[in-house]
Amino acid sequence: MAEADRLSDALRYALRPETEAAGMIETEAGWLAEAFYTEEPDLTDLRAIVVRTLGEGGADRRIDCIALADRNWVRESLEAMPPVDAGRFVVYGHHDRDRVPGNAIGIEIDAGLAFGTGHHGTTRGCLMALDRLLKQRRFRRPLDIGCGTGVLAVAAAKALKCPVLATDIDPVAVRITRENAAKNGAHGLVRAVVADGVGEVSIAAGGPYDLVLANILAGPLIRLAPSVRPLVAPGGVVILSGLLTHQRRAVEAAWRVRGFVPLFRIVLDGWMALALRRA
Repeated sequence: MAEADRLSDALRYALRPETEAAGMIETEAGWLAEAFYTEEPDLTDLRAIVVRTLGEGGADRRIDCIALADRNWVRESLEAMPPVDAGRFVVYGHHDRDRVPGNAIGIEIDAGLAFGTGHHGTTRGCLMALDRLLKQRRFRRPLDIGCGTGVLAVAAAKALKCPVLATDIDPVAVRITRENAAKNGAHGLVRAVVADGVGEVSIAAGGPYDLVLANILAGPLIRLAPSVRPLVAPGGVVILSGLLTHQRRAVEAAWRVRGFVPLFRIVLDGWMALALRRA
């Protein structure tokens, strides 16, 4: 199961999330990692991903490519997933509206063209970190960098009842964030804009931020540290995710040298969410 889980994650991040999906299932022969493509994939590329994830033993693993009927596999695969609990937050699809506890903050996110349904350890870790921080203090000016479906921005807006700026390099993700904000009754609080990094004028104008959420990948988290630092108010908190546990030291170091102090870490399925405070 562990190998299939790692391979499923590797395939998911190697794909284009707007058209493809990855997951794993249990069969009589063991655990099977699956990926769904809109076009026939290159077997050499697939083999390279398997070897990179599983080591040299992956060179002998069986890879089958099978043509499937024309169906919305992304939606069907995500609709089969149950609601996700992350502290006070519950992320669910429209088909599970009746399964949300009355005392929870429900966030309805259906399968779409952007990453972030709450099922992955990175998103759930961010939500759990946010829930933990909200028990300690109140934030009034959050920023969500790389918003994807907008799940984190919507969570912050619903919990804090304050405006949230959400950004993404992908215009499709920005559109979906706006749609999900409206679906969750937060359209008046979540403002989503297209931005590559944090250099847009609208981002600087909205600062300084007392809470920054960034669920992306380790490399961008390291590169963004210098430019995000001036946007964070003294005492402000950043929640960083999208990094594997072995990448934690490099990411933390990039933020430590810019005056951020680690508060706590959350590890889920080999992925880590970091909470740091600007001293």
